[in-house]
Amino acid sequence: MTGRKIVACAGLDVNEVVRLLNQAFSDEWLAYYQYWAGAQIASGIMAPVLRPELEEHAKEELDHAQKLAKRIIELGGTPVLSPAEWYKQSTCGYLEPKNHEASNILKQNLQGERCAIEVYNKLLKYVFGKDLITSHIVRQILQEEIEHEQELEDLAADYEVVLPNIACKCKKK
Repeated sequence: MTGRKIVACAGLDVNEVVRLLNQAFSDEWLAYYQYWAGAQIASGIMAPVLRPELEEHAKEELDHAQKLAKRIIELGGTPVLSPAEWYKQSTCGYLEPKNHEASNILKQNLQGERCAIEVYNKLLKYVFGKDLITSHIVRQILQEEIEHEQELEDLAADYEVVLPNIACKCKKK
C-alpha cells in the first residue's frame, strides 16, 4: 500500500484516481470489443486493408486495459469486473457497427480514438507531477491512442483516394 500512500501524500484523492482509471479501463474494454467486432464484420472494398489494422488496435486496447488494471490494483482498488458496468462507467461508450461498410467502421473507430485522447489528456493533467507511475502509464497509452488516430486517419485518406478511382474506372467500361 506504499503506492497508495505516495499518491495520497502528493495531494491526490486516491479514490478519485482509481475512479478515473476504472473509467479508462472500461473504455479500453469497449474499445477492444469495438475493434475486434469491426474486424470481424467489415465489408466493402477497403475491408481487407482495414481488418488487420483493427485486429492490431484491438490487441493494443487489451494491453492498455491490462496496464490500467495493474495500476488500479496497486492503488488498492478493484478493476471494474462486470461488462455491464464497463458501459455505465465508460466515458467514450461503444458505437455498435450497424453499417458494416469499412468506411463507417473506420469513422466510428476514429471517433472512439478521439474520445480516448481527450480522456487520457484530462487524466494526465490530473495526476501530472503528483503520481509519477500513473502519469507514466497514462502518457504511454495516450501516445499509442494518438498513433491509432493517425493510422486510422491515414486509412481514411487512402479510402478517399481509392474509392473515386474505382468509381471512375467502372464508369469508363
